[in-house]
Amino acid sequence: MRRILLGACAALGLLALGGTAEAQQRNIRVSNGVNQDHPVGNGVAKMAECAAQRSNGRLRVQGFWGGALGGDLQATQALRSGTQEMVVTSTSPLVGILPALGVFDLPFLVADEKEADALLDGRVGEDISRRLEGVGLVNLAYWENGFRNATNSRRPIQRWEDFNGVRMRVMQNNIFLDTFRNMGANAVPMAFGEVYSALETRAIDGQENPYVTIDTSKMSEVQRYLSVTRHAYTPFLVLYSKRLWDQLSAEDQATLRTCAIEGRDEQRRVSRASEAQSLANIRRAGMQVNEIAPAELERMRQQAQTVYQRHAQTIGQDVIEMVQAELRRIRGQ
Repeated sequence: MRRILLGACAALGLLALGGTAEAQQRNIRVSNGVNQDHPVGNGVAKMAECAAQRSNGRLRVQGFWGGALGGDLQATQALRSGTQEMVVTSTSPLVGILPALGVFDLPFLVADEKEADALLDGRVGEDISRRLEGVGLVNLAYWENGFRNATNSRRPIQRWEDFNGVRMRVMQNNIFLDTFRNMGANAVPMAFGEVYSALETRAIDGQENPYVTIDTSKMSEVQRYLSVTRHAYTPFLVLYSKRLWDQLSAEDQATLRTCAIEGRDEQRRVSRASEAQSLANIRRAGMQVNEIAPAELERMRQQAQTVYQRHAQTIGQDVIEMVQAELRRIRGQ
């Protein structure tokens, strides 16, 4: 009888310990290259609120801003090694990890936000997310980075020849390098955290980003011209370390996926509402903004077609064809 009682007490003790461990707070750090006043800040806040509510405060999501935990590529490598939990990053810096992500860097791929949402939230997005798991990354949602536009301190870009000789910062991947070199620019790969100071010291002449990033990063202080090129739509990924993800309970995994989607919806809403305001802020700050004539934009698109051909093997011809086929379906073609 004594042995039975001792065994029962031991079992109860183990259950109590397990319950305590399960109730332990989990701190989840989210690295961002942008500042907190970017719409990503709204998305992270919504995701954190959702996670706290659904877990009764046990899952604590905390944002770190302006590259405080390292550049996007550095932070993503930390996820792969299991030393960091989450990062919100553009797809572009990660093409060296997963070349298929380069499909989103191809110039003039999508026409508008509606097309982008259908592409990312549907079959193409699911396919890319499966591929990311193979390199140690779990993608919880696609958030909005927006259409990218060119700024510089030398002259307005009215046609592709105006890029000639302009030292343009681009993200650290070969497709962006090739796209701008193909236009005649002196393309310089650089981490986002270094861009402002490089523009300020005139180490580079220009950069390219969505309106909201240009606004919240105070590019107007170091740039004179903004040209509405809308040359690429590169989404944000909300990534979790697969090593750490596999240690989570199924319930916590489901909570984080749901909350990343809630964060996505809020982030996209704020991003789109902010775009017009950011453009107004940029104009008010003194930047000269110019639209590009439709005929000249078409010349840019034609000039960029060689980039598709040159990078098909690296990205994967099957990936490019999958995306183009899905876009034709979305467009009803």
